[in-house]
Amino acid sequence: MKEIAILGATASGKSKLSIELAKTSNCVILSLDSLSIYKEIDIASAKPTVREREGIKHFGIDEISVPSPFDVKRFFELYFEARDYAVANEKNLIIVGGTSFYLKSMVYGISEKPKISAETKTRVKEILEDKEKAYGKICEVDEIYSKKISKNDIYRIEKWFEIYLESGKNVTDYFEANRQEPIIKEIEIYQIEVDREILRERIKARTSKMVEAGLIEEVEYLREKYGTNPNAMNSIGIKESLDYLDEKISKEKLIELISIHTAQLAKRQTTFNRTQFKNVQVLPKEKILEEAGKYLI
Repeated sequence: MKEIAILGATASGKSKLSIELAKTSNCVILSLDSLSIYKEIDIASAKPTVREREGIKHFGIDEISVPSPFDVKRFFELYFEARDYAVANEKNLIIVGGTSFYLKSMVYGISEKPKISAETKTRVKEILEDKEKAYGKICEVDEIYSKKISKNDIYRIEKWFEIYLESGKNVTDYFEANRQEPIIKEIEIYQIEVDREILRERIKARTSKMVEAGLIEEVEYLREKYGTNPNAMNSIGIKESLDYLDEKISKEKLIELISIHTAQLAKRQTTFNRTQFKNVQVLPKEKILEEAGKYLI
């Protein structure tokens, strides 16, 4: 069995490319997407439909219900399921999607966080009362980490202090000392190359199609069934639709905001893929189809 990963920004055409490649190279597909994994989130996730999958076996799509927790460990389980199936059926494996952090964790290993005590959480809350001072402390103690976040990134500042106070080490040193062995030893990684303006137009067009296809109705159904507390309900496309349903924005503004937020996500994805992986082949879709097809023979 051979393994490849196809990365790329949202709306770059990853799913279609992976399905085309799977048909010609005897592959199964593992979806690397933090939203497609949920049942009933179909339009907002832009997951390929059963018809679009063209009979190719997929893992990581429609696996859990909306309220269910999902983290990198659950993704590892899905990876092992997909790998075991591929080996048993003499197929190759394509990992495809935009949530590249999961792939990085498998290729380079991931560190376990220390257990955070109630006392530490209380102390961190006190520290965050002066956010500027808190960020300054990170810059002083952990220069590498400070360059990865902004002073307004309260979530990551909070997590940094939890680990720092619990372990006595800055986050960079802690993760380096506690890194686990990677679970993928050999994999070819490709990233789809798309012009930024072309991608932006694709995002706009896809957003309009999603709304026409019933995005608002899907979100309304999800809210009625699950409420707004599940993490998935804060995803791009869903949170803006909730504002529309609450009459905070117009439909035109809804489409505009989803497009803007999706484009911002695409930029973050591209930056992450470029900076976090070694030996990534950045190629147009047609070239990936050719090169990956040769590798998978």
